[in-house]
Amino acid sequence: MKGENQPSSLEHRVLGFIREHQLVPDGEKLVVAVSGGADSVCLLHILTNLQKELKIKLHIAHLNHQLRGADSNADAEYVADLAHKLKIPSTIEKRDVKGYQKEQRLSLEEAAREVRYRFLAEVAGAIGAGRVAVGHTKDDHIETILMHLVRGSGTRGLRGLQPVTLWQSGSLTIIRPLLELSHQETEDYCRQHNLTPRLDASNLSLSPLRNRVRQQLMPLLESYNPAVAEALLRTGRIADDDITFLDEQVAHLWDNVIRQEGKSLILDRAAFESLAPALKRYLLRAAVEKLLGSAKDVEMRHIEEMMSLTNKTAGKRLNLPGGLTFAIEYDRYLLTPDLSALSPLPPIKGEFQINIPGETRLPGWRVEAAIVKREEMGDKDDLTAYFDLGKSGDKLTVRARKRGDRFQPLGLARPKKLGEFMIDAKIPQAWRGRIPLVCSGEQILWVVGWRLDERAKVGQDTKRVLRLRFEAD
Repeated sequence: MKGENQPSSLEHRVLGFIREHQLVPDGEKLVVAVSGGADSVCLLHILTNLQKELKIKLHIAHLNHQLRGADSNADAEYVADLAHKLKIPSTIEKRDVKGYQKEQRLSLEEAAREVRYRFLAEVAGAIGAGRVAVGHTKDDHIETILMHLVRGSGTRGLRGLQPVTLWQSGSLTIIRPLLELSHQETEDYCRQHNLTPRLDASNLSLSPLRNRVRQQLMPLLESYNPAVAEALLRTGRIADDDITFLDEQVAHLWDNVIRQEGKSLILDRAAFESLAPALKRYLLRAAVEKLLGSAKDVEMRHIEEMMSLTNKTAGKRLNLPGGLTFAIEYDRYLLTPDLSALSPLPPIKGEFQINIPGETRLPGWRVEAAIVKREEMGDKDDLTAYFDLGKSGDKLTVRARKRGDRFQPLGLARPKKLGEFMIDAKIPQAWRGRIPLVCSGEQILWVVGWRLDERAKVGQDTKRVLRLRFEAD
């Protein structure tokens, strides 16, 4: 170790990068993820030498994924020995990654990543650290850009890796102090300091996409353009600038377009349609990310499918990752894990007899029925209606809609399908199955909150009037 010696030029570069991006606040505990490979060993060595300069306390974390048998165990022993030599506290544990992969139906790469970051979050929480340093390098950054490009992640994916990333809605902050170093530089550093990192034979396998990108795609691209790495890094910087600007714009206009009700987001259709396409895309993505906590499972094709749906008629829906549904209504768009939760009306299950006169209680409603004279009719509102008792009768029920329902809306000469009336009335689809229907036998007399039936209206020759008043219970 260098001890009190001045930091090397490589360490100065890392120190400058940490300060430029404010990666480590003074006095903070920092978990260092150490796999035993050259990148993470280089990271640990550099941070150890910079501890006094940065005023930080380190804690080593190593997870045995149990994927390489004896080699995995040897990696864990190597890191434990390294921690002992450096006199740095450590947490070294093992997890059943293959079991998690099977349970969650993920690729092995995805399962290992999720298990690893969950472990790092647990370690950070246990020791009171807010950040975890990982050994990602410039090579990882370039490979990530290419992987996102191949997967169709859109402009945001072209940013690649960031110096700081929030994991799972901000429960853990991941920092990458080596992001401006190449993997070759970390290997050279290890040799210069007589460090002997472990070699992971699984990095030679062509099964993981990242390995194929590293071993096959990058050499192929370099045969077309020897400077392709710099070109990709430049693309990443430009994408980062563009997305930073778009994120600022989305944050500025969010409240004008979106409001939240419970776990659902409601987008004002007119306000949304006034936006430029780029802002529409990033607003939709930001909305998905807000509900899911992360947009890692949402690809650009999902956003494009949402964009396409915004031009469709009310009633169209799109199922998205994470159990979300994107639905089109007349003057708004809905993004929700539960469409029924957006209805202000309680569900109606079964059929209920109305006490006439008297009070009737049904789930979510109180119904007051009174028989009055024609001259005693008061003002009407959405939840109060008057009927000719001679036409309606006093054997009325309340139920939800059924297939085949027909209804003659007040003012029309002939009946029409209830579904068509609801469409014409622009009743949100999520509400339709919960609207109370007052019926006499099979005849619908009142679509509560919207329209009476023409055949039961109060006329000049009406003798007795039935007044019904619904109140939310």
